[in-house]
Amino acid sequence: MRAVVIGGGIAGLATATLLGHEGLDVTLVEKNPELGGRAGRLEQDGFVFDTGPSWYLMPEAFDRFFASVGTSTAEQLDLVDLSPAYRVFPEGHEPFDVTTGHAPELFESFEPGAGEKTREYLDTASLTYRVAVDSFLYTTFSSLWPFMTRPILGNLALLAQLLTLNLHQWVSRDFTDPRIRQVLEYPAVFLSSAPKRTPAMYHLLSHTDLVEGVRYPMGGFSQLIAVIAELARQNKVQIRTATEVEQITCAKKVTGVRVRTEHGREHIPADIVVSAADMHHTEMLLRPEQRSIKWSRKDPGISCVVALLGVRGELPELVHHQLLLNADWDEDFTALDSGSGVSRSIYVCKASATDPDCAPAGHSNVFVLIPVSAREDFGAAGDPHIEQIIDRTIALIDARTGTSIAGNVVTRASIAPTDFAERYHAWQGNAIGLAHTLRQSAFLRGSNATAKVAGLYFAGATTTPGVGLPMCLISADNVLTRLREEGRL
Repeated sequence: MRAVVIGGGIAGLATATLLGHEGLDVTLVEKNPELGGRAGRLEQDGFVFDTGPSWYLMPEAFDRFFASVGTSTAEQLDLVDLSPAYRVFPEGHEPFDVTTGHAPELFESFEPGAGEKTREYLDTASLTYRVAVDSFLYTTFSSLWPFMTRPILGNLALLAQLLTLNLHQWVSRDFTDPRIRQVLEYPAVFLSSAPKRTPAMYHLLSHTDLVEGVRYPMGGFSQLIAVIAELARQNKVQIRTATEVEQITCAKKVTGVRVRTEHGREHIPADIVVSAADMHHTEMLLRPEQRSIKWSRKDPGISCVVALLGVRGELPELVHHQLLLNADWDEDFTALDSGSGVSRSIYVCKASATDPDCAPAGHSNVFVLIPVSAREDFGAAGDPHIEQIIDRTIALIDARTGTSIAGNVVTRASIAPTDFAERYHAWQGNAIGLAHTLRQSAFLRGSNATAKVAGLYFAGATTTPGVGLPMCLISADNVLTRLREEGRL
């Protein structure tokens, strides 16, 4: 059976690898000259930057993927445990380090009684995480039977609360100190959303950083992409870069894809097509009558301006990961909803703290993520107002952390919403994927197949189960599950 996979990000590469491992004749097509999608790599003036994902969480998703193709995470990646997991610079308070396994003691120092409440909170987060992995993530939602299990039926009251309350409400029930609340609510940003719009179900993410821990793959996340690309080749996947899909061709069922390369146009025949591209873009590759999603009802989530800074000095004030959080971050999320907002709560990564090969001796590579509104025309790298946003944010970092980045930048690059739209066909220039609101979670997020086009399947951050590298790996696994359900494997 012939398969075409659209998109050379982690979801597309993983899907192609799994299909190749099953013996299919697989061709992967990627519009850009390089693989990785948002998980890209930039080498500039002796510095190396990951241009996208930078948190290694949910290790079992990686373990399961590698095991499914006959290898292991330990064989493929050199993982380092980060301690502290991250540093927080809260406005109006002293900075503090978050160390895996020690959140109760830390939070007790902020708020009497918070230690025991944190243990209870994390117990519930861990339980919810386990239920999600066992029942809600590795599934196509094609049947209700998998949900008729003791863990789900025995926790219906809890699950109902987690779906009817938002993350802010869930956290606020037990904690009043703003530092605790922000640490426990920040995972909403990883979900392309805001705490007041994210179901409390997602408090399970606190299990990943506060209980399981944060790791880093030496060589960066582009190394993860390189490893999976090599596994794809070992499983006889033909990888074609600089090959843009212009149409998914169909008769009564999918027949292949029409592509454009520097040499012209051609048709690649296929029995099945898996699109790991942005779902909105995938629908634009179909005829109007074959489309099924009402995009006016969808929430694109957040976008961001990314600054990649090569800096003179080792910046001892910074660890690998840090969060700089505004005292009134409700204002930040409100601004993001306005269509032209820029957050003052930001994320800063200094990978050279762990991986010295990322920067020349005596220098640091600094990745800054500034959440902004998702809007395709927000601006691109090099636009004056984008660079002004970065300049203001550098000044904020220096003022909050005590660094002296502003006068020591030796090289600089940026990525902005218009770049996401143009490079990755990201709907509305979103940076991560559709927001994980209640209406865009679990089976409400959409199916990984369409009834309108037989043989067309979906993977990646804009389908189930959602955004992030682990979820994208799971989405690849779910494509195989769907094919088995249909008797095609």
